[in-house]
Amino acid sequence: MEQTIPDTIRVGVLTKAHTLDIVTLPMPKMGDEDVLVKQEASNICTTDYTQWQGKREHQGYPMAGGHEGSGIVVAKGAKAGDELRIGDRVALTYAYCGRCKPCRLGQQIECVEKFNLVSYFHQSELGYYGTYGFATYMVRPSKYLIRMNRDMDAAEAGFLEPVATVVNGIRKLRVAPMETVVVIGAGTMGLLNAQVARAYGARVLVSEMLENKLQCARDMGFVTINPSMENVAEKVRELTGGLGADAVIVAVGATKANEQALEMVKALDGRVLFFAASYPKPELNIDSNLIHYRKFELIGAFEANQRDFFDAATLLNNGHIAVAPLIRGRYPLDEIEKAFEAASVPGSYRIALELS
Repeated sequence: MEQTIPDTIRVGVLTKAHTLDIVTLPMPKMGDEDVLVKQEASNICTTDYTQWQGKREHQGYPMAGGHEGSGIVVAKGAKAGDELRIGDRVALTYAYCGRCKPCRLGQQIECVEKFNLVSYFHQSELGYYGTYGFATYMVRPSKYLIRMNRDMDAAEAGFLEPVATVVNGIRKLRVAPMETVVVIGAGTMGLLNAQVARAYGARVLVSEMLENKLQCARDMGFVTINPSMENVAEKVRELTGGLGADAVIVAVGATKANEQALEMVKALDGRVLFFAASYPKPELNIDSNLIHYRKFELIGAFEANQRDFFDAATLLNNGHIAVAPLIRGRYPLDEIEKAFEAASVPGSYRIALELS
């Protein structure tokens, strides 16, 4: 059924710390390679709510943020291709040109045109930063979207981007079947890392201090360790026959977590993935001789390539990971302030903004 397209869109905009407005803007013009998406839900990421808290002033204002969204294709440009059809559910990937050398090598993260395209830190002609994720409609080139299951919950489909970033990290960490992986932090990203590592065949242990997060990890079937109750490094060695973890994923930005990761990884050829960022920045103190003699690998991961997005879509569409337990609240766009307040409560999981 053909839908009536309005002339305007409503957008949630962060104008300064602790201040969110809903503005009405003209409907964006659609080019030949674009599709128009009627957005249904967008989840509030840590990047979003920590800027609302005043901890990421470098991201710029006014910020029309939101990048964990999904919706329905309602119109297409003449050259948008046949991959997406009217009525398809889609979720967002990143902007990339597809022409530069990094893009042609499959490293869209390193696209040289990225910040001049529709990216999070790009300022549009209207003066807003961000990707307009908290908006009722969105216009995007079709190559920046991936089809999701039509019957999937909109907020669950919005997990495509965070799962893709996890896939990128797991790929860099080279997680293999039968390895033991410890994930430090059972927040949203920690439990996504744990689930993806398990999907890749690893045995996964989860370290966390907050009881509600420990329970969520246990409900997902993970063995948990509470470092406030026991020595986490000793427990990991106990559970690995004295060897230590093959790999550790630091999914919480904290100096103590960095220290624990180095203590619990195995003596030789251990790998540590620093997945999380935090502000103010945590410290990492390590003797470089230990890296040399013990052959440590210290690995960083950020964002995702298109390959990671397609793998993430497979994980979500085929039910290999469960994200429904990570959605702990839903708010309409008109209650965006309440939604950000709920998202920023310590120990919270994802909060979804419902946009239609």
